[in-house]
Amino acid sequence: MASALRIKNGKVYDPINKIDGKIMDICIKNGKIVKTVPKNTPVIDAHGMVVMPGGVDIHCHIAGHKVNLARKFQPESKRHDVSPRVKALRSGTGGSVPSTFTTGYRYATLGYTTAMEAAVPPLGARHTIEELHDTPVVDKGFYVLLANNVCLNQLLEKGRMEEFREAVAWWMNASKAYAVKLVNPGGDEPWKGRKNSNVDNIDSEISGFNLTPRKIIKALIDATSDLGLPHPAHIHCNNLGHSGNYKTTLETMRTAEGRRVHITHIQFHSYGGELNKNPVSAAAEISDFINENDNISADVGQVMFGQATIMTGDAPLTWTLRNMTKSKWINADTECESGCGILPFSYQEKIYTHALQWAIGLELFLMAKDPWRMVLSTDHPNGGSFMNYPKLIRLLMDKEFRNEEAARVNQKAIAKTGLLDLDREYSLYEIAIVSRAGPARLLGLKDKGHLGVGADADVTIYDEMDDKEAMFNAARYVIKSGEMFINNHEFCADTQGRLIHVAPDYDNKVEDILRPFFEDYYTIQFDNYAVDDSYVHDGKVIPTTSA
Repeated sequence: MASALRIKNGKVYDPINKIDGKIMDICIKNGKIVKTVPKNTPVIDAHGMVVMPGGVDIHCHIAGHKVNLARKFQPESKRHDVSPRVKALRSGTGGSVPSTFTTGYRYATLGYTTAMEAAVPPLGARHTIEELHDTPVVDKGFYVLLANNVCLNQLLEKGRMEEFREAVAWWMNASKAYAVKLVNPGGDEPWKGRKNSNVDNIDSEISGFNLTPRKIIKALIDATSDLGLPHPAHIHCNNLGHSGNYKTTLETMRTAEGRRVHITHIQFHSYGGELNKNPVSAAAEISDFINENDNISADVGQVMFGQATIMTGDAPLTWTLRNMTKSKWINADTECESGCGILPFSYQEKIYTHALQWAIGLELFLMAKDPWRMVLSTDHPNGGSFMNYPKLIRLLMDKEFRNEEAARVNQKAIAKTGLLDLDREYSLYEIAIVSRAGPARLLGLKDKGHLGVGADADVTIYDEMDDKEAMFNAARYVIKSGEMFINNHEFCADTQGRLIHVAPDYDNKVEDILRPFFEDYYTIQFDNYAVDDSYVHDGKVIPTTSA
């Protein structure tokens, strides 16, 4: 492969550099975007095509022990989703939770070059890193679960805030994580051992601790801010999926008190109505708050009809769904750190709740005044596979198509939303924001999501088509770190992405506090717990602002 390349005659959409459909050259050399290349450099003539940075998925579940369990749990889903190039059926090929290889190649096919695994307990970090290394093409990182960490909660309830912050920094280093993840703060760990102990209010006391979810949320927001992490606290709010939960979401966002915070799969947290009754849309209330508070960002977690897999650290939620569906499920404990629930699921357009979820997600997109802070996700595979992104893009860009789809779903649900009153249609520039530039900026990845000089040469070229679902379904060219990976719709190389992580400074004295806890409660010795640097193959440390 040539070390240099020129892309000419394509319509370039690069929102970070305020380029909106300009026909211009993009020059690549040694894996980076450069200003110029020699005249004899190989050329891609992108006439009639759209050039964008590689896609960035800010929130997905693609690696780790819970993902591996889900793959093994659904062999029936693989039978109907085998690559046409594969002559024999292979375990783990496709379905809503595809294999590592399939995940990397399918992301690349859509034009994505970066994906962030959204929920890993520290004890699962080593396994997760190995699986991410086995996932080709995309650069990747992961968020570490800390909101149900017993040791941290004990420090917090004793008011040892400096030690709490140092312990958070230690855990980030020990796990090689990229960001701090909160899932059902304070609700999961007590639930594992105490029946019906899940919290339903962020000011309710947590069973077994002199704490409330609000205290945990505030402490972890403070810690991520103080440590200068490039991405703020990434929060899966309490009360996910319950009618009336928008109030919990609003209170969680208010807890930030002006500091940056990211609310993930916010569609699942935007329901009005009364508990134990059918939900209604509260997308307007959530959108209004985010529009008025520029410290808040979110990804949508759009529900798409068809097969999905509920896969979450919010085990109490999965238990509730299991009792509703009477389906097979997995509940897995991670000692002193978290738990998880896994449940096969199917979203059906005629079911009231499913249709409402679908509509609320679209409302959130269409009501967002700042698309840089309301970015694209399906919470893969919880709201549906990332392979639904092309159809989701068409729904955002084509009001006529959106209304046709809305006419096919449960009309009682649509009547409880304002979807049909929203005329907005996203432009290609806005699609480039919500799928590329916005996620990269929210993650603090300065080399991603744009095509300016010095950026990573992650470039996607699509045929420009009226049917935007077909257009985004298969990129004509995908270039990763300057290497051509897809050439004229054909895989032409094999490339391995990097692990991106952070390494905030911390006081080594905190290890004297943590070590006795490990000796008393963990099945692994403290000295064997941290992930060794040798596990990080071709990794990249993203600096903190305090570094």
